[in-house]
Amino acid sequence: MEIGGLQKTTLIDYPGKIACTIFLIGCNFRCPFCYSAELVLPEKIKNQPRIDEKELFRFLKERREYLEGVVICGGEPTIHSDLSDFLLQIKKMGYLIKLDTNGTHPDVIKKLIDKKLVDYIAMDIKAPLEEEKYAAASGVKVDLEKIRQSIALIKNSGIDYEFRTTVVPTIHQLEDILNIAQAIAPAQKFYLQNFRPEKTLNENLLQVKPFSETDLKMILEKIKNLFEECKIR
Repeated sequence: MEIGGLQKTTLIDYPGKIACTIFLIGCNFRCPFCYSAELVLPEKIKNQPRIDEKELFRFLKERREYLEGVVICGGEPTIHSDLSDFLLQIKKMGYLIKLDTNGTHPDVIKKLIDKKLVDYIAMDIKAPLEEEKYAAASGVKVDLEKIRQSIALIKNSGIDYEFRTTVVPTIHQLEDILNIAQAIAPAQKFYLQNFRPEKTLNENLLQVKPFSETDLKMILEKIKNLFEECKIR
């Protein structure tokens, strides 16, 4: 497994758990607002330091007394053919696992759920389920049927999950958030994440001003009843 980063402790990435976060290298999206270019773009990936898998598992063994969960993110974890074996090794150590995914590989998600290798899934919904809008937000052409399959799989999985959308002026209109919410509802949790113009694949976005808190709260009022929990992050 190509591991490009490790956050040794996090109190926010896995809700309600003390966890660490493992960053896997590689992604099939090119979201213009992505802040992890070093895990996504080939020309930057080659310069990204790797964490040896043996060292990672040594760390997990040493921290077992203090950590409850492990967050697997990227990049996009489900593009890796050895993901299932990787998670199994972590599971055997007694950890809970949270998977962050863009939902493009429902077959992999189903396999992980069926094998009980994930305890929590967070899926990013990039845009309304319309080809042009999703392509603009993800930077590539996307098979939306697979996105729909992943949404349904996760909602019916019986495990904890959340959907989340990073909202970006110039890419999203406020109406798009309503459309996203209606497409995934009803569901457990849906979070709005306001764009931060700090570090992006498309440097033009560094000049974009995020949505105002007032605007997001207005939208939140319109959609919060569709979910068990709906908040702005």
